[in-house]
Amino acid sequence: MKWIIRLVVVLVIVALGAAGAAAWWLQQPLKLSGETVELSIEQGELPRDIAQGWVRAGVQAPRWALYEWFRWSGKAKRIRAGSYEIGAGTTPVTLLEKMVRGDETLATVRLIEGWTFRQFRAELAKADALKPTTAAMSDAQIMEALGQPGVAPEGRFYPDTYAYSKGSADLAVLKRALRAMRQRVDEAWAARAPDLPLRTPDEALTLASIVEKETGAAAERARIAAVFVNRLRIGMPLQTDPTVIYGLGEAFDGNLRKRDLQTDTPYNTYTRPGLPPTPIAMPGAASLRATVKPEASKALYFVARGDGSSEFSETLAEHNRAVNKYQRGR
Repeated sequence: MKWIIRLVVVLVIVALGAAGAAAWWLQQPLKLSGETVELSIEQGELPRDIAQGWVRAGVQAPRWALYEWFRWSGKAKRIRAGSYEIGAGTTPVTLLEKMVRGDETLATVRLIEGWTFRQFRAELAKADALKPTTAAMSDAQIMEALGQPGVAPEGRFYPDTYAYSKGSADLAVLKRALRAMRQRVDEAWAARAPDLPLRTPDEALTLASIVEKETGAAAERARIAAVFVNRLRIGMPLQTDPTVIYGLGEAFDGNLRKRDLQTDTPYNTYTRPGLPPTPIAMPGAASLRATVKPEASKALYFVARGDGSSEFSETLAEHNRAVNKYQRGR
């Protein structure tokens, strides 16, 4: 009987020692193979595989120890998918807490006002840790994947800085940008001036893209919008170079020639009246607001002064004088 009691005492001591050692280990900083260690956890990934993933990524601890801690804590099923980064001082306890909170490491990609969809795609393709799921897709296939079959992508994505979890798909960022632009256009359209010669939100988006490309000084957006709105009201061609350049596509070499202005394309607003068939770029919020609420102005022309601002004119004679002064130096 005495030996049984002694055995029990020994087992209890061993268990207490093991528990103490485990409690001590849980509070000790994990050794890392570098200054930081990163891991992306997929949705539905098993705790055993997560533990193995951390070890492979550079956490210098027994895989089984991490796994048993995740399991024993009762929080293993609460670990969230995402991208995580840990550094010096991270303990097994704080590692698990980070994953349970979903305290992810985020990357960002900035999409610029006035960019084309082609530029958007190029920026997404080189973004940090963003899965290029659309790399082999055509523009039409991307729009279909976004639930917009048959819709041209140009102008449909809101330019902004987007944060995302490392390992996210580029299509997810595009979906957010698409939703953001739709919301911005709807808000602008709801606040539009009552007498605009624009019939739909899409027409407002198209004109806003032209305003975006034509604006040199931010303070002039509403006046530039007024010029184009005034032209639309009287049936005057928009005669804007950016639409011609867009129509030339990759053939544009940086030099817009007279023959380019005279060659008819769906985007040549010198040869065709009204708006082009699609937007020509991604307008920002300021250009959308200026388009739906243009400045009260009778101007029909403007010419660059060479300092980023423009000279506005109500008549062709005034405009010609401005062109001579600012463009020809006469």
